Amino acid sequence: MKKIIILLIGAVAIYSCSSDLENLNQNIKDPASVPGESLFTGAQKNLVDQIVEINVNLNNTQLWAQFLQEATYTDESNYDQVTRTIPQGHWDAMYKDVLKDLDESSKVISATTYTTDDLNALKPNKLLINEILTVYTYSNLVETFGDVPYTEALDIDNLQPKYDDGLTIYKDLLTRLTAAISSLDTSLGSYGNADGIYQGDVSQWKKFANTLKLRMANTLSDIEPALAQTAMTEAINSGIISSAADNATYTYYGADPNTNPVFAALVLSGRKDFVAGKTVIDIMNDLDDPRRPLYFTTIDGAYVGGVIGEESTYANFSHFSEKFENATLPGVLFSYSEVEFILAEAAARNFTVPGTAEEHYNNGIMASILYWGGTAADATIYLLQPEVAYTSALATSTAAMPWKEVIGTQKWLALFNRGTEAWTSIRLLDFPKMAEPVDAVSGYPNRYTFPIVEQTLNGTNYNSASTAIGSDTAEQKLFWDVN
Repeated sequence: MKKIIILLIGAVAIYSCSSDLENLNQNIKDPASVPGESLFTGAQKNLVDQIVEINVNLNNTQLWAQFLQEATYTDESNYDQVTRTIPQGHWDAMYKDVLKDLDESSKVISATTYTTDDLNALKPNKLLINEILTVYTYSNLVETFGDVPYTEALDIDNLQPKYDDGLTIYKDLLTRLTAAISSLDTSLGSYGNADGIYQGDVSQWKKFANTLKLRMANTLSDIEPALAQTAMTEAINSGIISSAADNATYTYYGADPNTNPVFAALVLSGRKDFVAGKTVIDIMNDLDDPRRPLYFTTIDGAYVGGVIGEESTYANFSHFSEKFENATLPGVLFSYSEVEFILAEAAARNFTVPGTAEEHYNNGIMASILYWGGTAADATIYLLQPEVAYTSALATSTAAMPWKEVIGTQKWLALFNRGTEAWTSIRLLDFPKMAEPVDAVSGYPNRYTFPIVEQTLNGTNYNSASTAIGSDTAEQKLFWDVN
């Protein structure tokens, strides 16, 4: 009997030691799984970071909108997309760091049973906000590249996804967006503090979604006017951003890595890579624009811009004002001023929207000046100038469609520091006219070229997509850019 007891004690000891050894292989500092809310938070930050980024390795749109000029290394100002493989950076950020995380967030949230009925009731709204940001991200990819992987994207087992037609994707995105808008329950919350834009306010997310629908409809105005009109009417009736209080701005913090990427590029990097672009400085000087001191510094009391494409000694040219050297500068996805300019465009196209083109144009200018720290008096004086006042500016324009020059120029000025949307507006309206860089490697870039790696890893689908859009060149206009 004594032998049996000893054997049992030994067996228990061996099991206990074995169990302890197995526990040593577990990383108790890392969670076994990532909550869907954390994946959403990361995807949202990655999206805003990429949209507002000015690092030349990741986003060149502020250079292409000619708000900025490089001080020393001028390749990107001369439209070189290859040396730093910028298209690959944008592609990876949007697919891998945003879309994939949103997709995984939705899967995790769907599979999670929360501890209370109240928390479980928030799941549908969380999934719908993921859907809205997914639509935003895909719309950006289409507006940037043209045809992109869509129906076969995000499948980790498919390393050679086909590219879908850009217009087909865009229409499907509008359908998805409409469905999401109609399903949001504004009586309930969503992500709470895990949401860095609206802190889980579903009413605000509904306005965001409707505003995205409005902007996408406006992008289709020249090629699908009936669809654009219907989508605009639906968005406006459902409720779009209607004041600066509704702005979709991401909250950044004072410590790295959670600072605004512009602050990281201007301050944390210790570099002095950018000066003001001559294009924006000359236009603002000609208009005596009250936003100049809000946007830029002076050189001996004057605003001086670097010639586009040329080296520009930092000390000799204006650059970002101190306002932008702020770690907590909000990252903007939508602003009220932008919405007013979209409505001005729609009215100028004779689409049915409330108000006139002039009213929305004036509202857009006023909202922009106030947002950046100017006063209503500044805006009023500015709007009285013949070169700015809508009717007189139209009368002196020599453009085939004067409203495109008048609205396009002021919209572009209001989109300062928002390179992605400013670049899209320039392509859509063809104003203001961009300077030709001195050593340009291509004509004005109407798109990012497809990532080089796609040619080798997904060659057949890459070739099909290149043929479908016309050519894989920077100058190739996309389906919505017809005038």
